[in-house]
Amino acid sequence: MEGPDRDVDLTGAQKAAVFLLQMGKERSARVLQALREQEVEELLTEVARLDGVDADVADHVLDEFRDLAAARRYFTQGGMSFAAEILEATMGPAKAREVLERLSASLIELPFEFLRRADPRQVLTYLQDEHPQTITLVLAHMHPDHAAMVLGGLPEALQSDVAHRLATMDRTSPDVIARVEEVLERRLSSLIQSSDFSAAGGVQPLVEILNRSDRATERLILEGLETRNLDLAEEVRSRMFVFEDIVTLDDRSVQMVLREVDAKHLAVALKGVRDDVRQKILDNMSSRASTNLLDEIELLGPVRLKSVEGAQADIVRVIRALEEAGQVVVQRGAGNDEFVV
Repeated sequence: MEGPDRDVDLTGAQKAAVFLLQMGKERSARVLQALREQEVEELLTEVARLDGVDADVADHVLDEFRDLAAARRYFTQGGMSFAAEILEATMGPAKAREVLERLSASLIELPFEFLRRADPRQVLTYLQDEHPQTITLVLAHMHPDHAAMVLGGLPEALQSDVAHRLATMDRTSPDVIARVEEVLERRLSSLIQSSDFSAAGGVQPLVEILNRSDRATERLILEGLETRNLDLAEEVRSRMFVFEDIVTLDDRSVQMVLREVDAKHLAVALKGVRDDVRQKILDNMSSRASTNLLDEIELLGPVRLKSVEGAQADIVRVIRALEEAGQVVVQRGAGNDEFVV
């Protein structure tokens, strides 16, 4: 099959194939890994049918993707009306209308979209007596800021149960989503339609919620997770503050961390890190100590990635321990300017 002509309308699969070809092999492989088998087969079939892509066609597809990505971001922030308002201001009414029509066709309505317009306190009122799995399903589809408010308002025992279910949750049947939506929709007098299988939940949504929660809620939930699944609790902790985040610490905090870490251990942790991370450490050491550290790193030679990650994890645990003791200041996640002092 010859490459698509820019004057001919492309199907969604053809556009996806063209876009995939512009991404390069490595990025394309990562995208395909996130798709279902049937989707991969359909997409690769279209890729195989392509025999060269006109540059104008490729540019058109990339422009459309950029516009849709921007529209979807505005949509998730404040709904379709908000997206329309922003897009009209940036690209004019006609272009905005065209982009929104494509966005509407691709969304087929997101699950629990009505919750973005609902007061989290109202959601909490209706959810707090529901089964933990129902609460988990709803939180997985809420904006992290709102989900944090709901989670923080639940009883302590229920918080840890819901947090554990959220972190271990995978895919949910559309029938289940539809039933829960129907009940909640009726109670909150909002509109929503179900889509295909929804992949929600997992460790990362829980991390995002905890990063927006107050410190007391975070501590209670992590302690509850530890009693249920220590490995899961450690994974959540590690994602909340990774070694590279040390660049966000103030100098005093970095210096305090360095006093608790062995120099040889630090040298292993700094193998292969970003320049800004290494410089953050060196800037908080004496000239002699920084020179010795660089020499130690050089003398190490090749180091197994597992050893580096282990050393970094140990230093992160030191940081968390100092934070718990109130000796260092760790900035909380995006969307929340809370600090622990």
